[in-house]
Amino acid sequence: MTEISLLLVDDQELLREGMAMVLGQAPGLRIVGEAGDGRAGALLARDLRPDVVLMDVRMPIMDGIEATRDIVTHCPGTRVLILTTFDLDEYAFNGLRAGASGFLLKDAPSAELVAAVRTVAGGEAVVSPRITRTLLDHYQGARTPAAGTTLVDDLTAREREVLVAIGRGLSNPEIAGELFLSESTVKTHVGRVLAKLGVRDRVHAVIWAHTHGLV
Repeated sequence: MTEISLLLVDDQELLREGMAMVLGQAPGLRIVGEAGDGRAGALLARDLRPDVVLMDVRMPIMDGIEATRDIVTHCPGTRVLILTTFDLDEYAFNGLRAGASGFLLKDAPSAELVAAVRTVAGGEAVVSPRITRTLLDHYQGARTPAAGTTLVDDLTAREREVLVAIGRGLSNPEIAGELFLSESTVKTHVGRVLAKLGVRDRVHAVIWAHTHGLV
């Protein structure tokens, strides 16, 4: 198992200690640093180049959204998981738009926290169907139907079907059942869609599909 390096960024020291205790005991995970504000976290990420950053959103000096944007820009190999108190947090959604690979509730069970870190480190996004539906509602008024036409035209007919299904919040097994494909084939199509659209992961494909009027 390849070791996953983690950076914890949160202004609540007790919360950082709790996460460090849980994550540090999980096989294959290693805490390489901690920071108490967004600016310190962003600078530390540049130095340490961790695989995953667990990022709070509401912090002094620099909030988690700006810190996420900085990390995504300067550390393309680092994934960011937004930490939030409420799943409808406006800050969390803005964090996704800034380039985070999903978000997690601060009171998530330890097993869910560990699984989320591994999922994000593997290049996937942490976004449940419930959260996906909330994302769609959140961006309901942000459509730009005529935009992105060239990128859509680069997709094959099947890839466009897969993109629309992703935008509707379907999982790979659900897409496979609906389009009568194997899950491995769906995974291949999803990878090609992400590459052609130039988006980091599945959650950003959801946002892209919705804001460009495909859903």
